[in-house]
This record gives sequence, structure tokens and C-alpha cells, in this order.
Amino acid sequence: IGAGPGGLTTAEYLRVAGYDVHVYDRYDRMGGLLTYGIPGFKLEKDVVERRTRRLADGGIVFRMNFEVGKDATLEDLRVQHDAVLIAVGVYAARDLVAPGAGSQGVVPALDYLIASNRTGLGDVVPDYENGTLNASGKDVVVVGGGDTAMDCVRTAIRQGATSVTCLYRRDKANMPGSLREVANAEEEGVTFEWLAAPRALSGDADAVTGVRAIRMRLGAPDASGRQSPEEIEGGDFDRPAQLVVKALGFEPENLPEAWSAPDLKTTRWGTVKADVRNQMTNLDGVFAAGDIVRGASLVVWAIKDGRDAADAMHRYLKSKVGAPALIAAE
Repeated sequence: IGAGPGGLTTAEYLRVAGYDVHVYDRYDRMGGLLTYGIPGFKLEKDVVERRTRRLADGGIVFRMNFEVGKDATLEDLRVQHDAVLIAVGVYAARDLVAPGAGSQGVVPALDYLIASNRTGLGDVVPDYENGTLNASGKDVVVVGGGDTAMDCVRTAIRQGATSVTCLYRRDKANMPGSLREVANAEEEGVTFEWLAAPRALSGDADAVTGVRAIRMRLGAPDASGRQSPEEIEGGDFDRPAQLVVKALGFEPENLPEAWSAPDLKTTRWGTVKADVRNQMTNLDGVFAAGDIVRGASLVVWAIKDGRDAADAMHRYLKSKVGAPALIAAE
């Protein structure tokens, strides 16, 4: 379940081993975030398309526009298949909590990136055409400091934004995103406001017009050991904005509820609980890999997890005959 990098990696290795492999995904194209999340200037989409087409030509069956929980429950898929892998990633966006955050023009990062990528692939995207998810001619503020935020600011520049500002509540040294991406964005004209966070958004329900931000400082470490941002009184400043992109990170969806699978165990963070030794969940024959287990992470980790899952599923399916490992140890 999931045609992103983790799921596709598992599918490829199991197909090469001779299994009948079916991949289910909510989107209309294979690739997951490789197709719809990462901008084309970082990952050319024809490369992804060639790769996924090769998998389909190799006999993997893809069921696209398939929503588990709507088109079938997890239990339905368990009945139909000898083993199931959950590799759906994490897509639930963390929300921006500030007055005015519900105004028109305040959009989730993934919606913004998907609209841009779909347009680049030749799709007609109404919300891109009507300007809702298009930065052209606008002052843009992106809130967040991760790689998704960097993708958004650089996409906005390419769409012809009048100005692009990134607000991040910690300093440059503590941002989770790539410093190389920051350097690229600065070179392209993005303004970074470090130690700054939105206090309120101006405008009305029909249109956002600006962001009032508050200056921050790093205070005492929190439970994780990371310094907590604290507000500086009297440090408010304003930035014009007709488009505000929320790039505050992602959390897992509530899969037990969405998939009618109340017995599927999750962690306190909402990720799927899987045995580190074999990647199996508490449900027999149901495995999990990638971001849905480790939380939002990098593509390379999803690929690594996908390889490990393929080997674990192979050993599970062949346990009665003592099959060797599917992937040789490196």
C-alpha cells in the first residue's frame, strides 16, 4: 500500500524474486512524493516515469486512485494477499495556529507543491489556473524551515513571485532543512527571517494580505534537548503576503480509524508500530516501512526500509521451506 519510494522498492525486489505483486495508491500516478512532492527542478519527472514504467512492464500490477478505507479495508487486502506492506508515508500537515490562518490564500505546502508538479506534468489544475495555488505576481511568505519549506520558496521564485520570504522560528544553525538548499534559495532571491514566527495574518476570510511576525530567541532546552523558541516582546514586524504557505511538517494519518483497522497498533506519535527485527506490525503478515514507521524522513531511508521489508516479507512467506535471504548482506 503506497507507490512511493519505499513501496516501489519493496515491489521491485519481490517481483524480481518471482512474486505476484500488487501496489495500491491514492494518486493517479506512481511515485508518491517523487512525482508530486519534490519539484521538477530537483528531480526530473521523466526519470521517475521511466523507472515506474519499467516496474509496470515487469509485471507489477498497479491499482491507482485506490483509497484504503474507502475502496477496501486493510482486512480486505489481507484476505486477498499473502502479505501486505504499509508504505504510505506521512501526509497529514501540521497546521498553523494564529489568528487569520483560515483566510483564503493560506495553503498547505503539499497542496501547493502538488498543484505545481501536476501543472508541470501537463494536468489542468483549477486552483493553479485561478491563482489559489500559484505564486505568480504575489508576495509569498512560507512558514517553516525544513526541506519542504525550501521546495516551496524555490518553487515560488520560479512561478514569478514578486517577493518570497521564509519565516523560521529558530536560527539558521538549528533549521532541519538542507543548508545547501538555503544557499540556493538565497542566491535565487529568497529572504530568510530567522528566529521569527507568525503572530497573526491580516486580511479577511476572502483574502490574506499580510503576516505579522514576532521575533524569537532560543531559550532553555526542552525535553528533547533542543532549545525552545521564546517570544521577544516588542519585536513584531509585518510582511505583505497574498499567499502564505504552511510548511510546518507532516504527521501520520490515523490509519486504524481511516482503514477500519482498530487492531493495528501505532506509537504515541501515530506512526505504525513495527518490529525492528522483521518490520512486521502486530498483525500477522502485515509489514510497514518508510516514513509511516520512522516519521518524516529522507527518500534514501525509505528506499533502505523498502529493501529490508522485501527481505522480511520473503522470509515470512518462505519460512516453511527455509528460503535464503532475498537481498545479500552488504
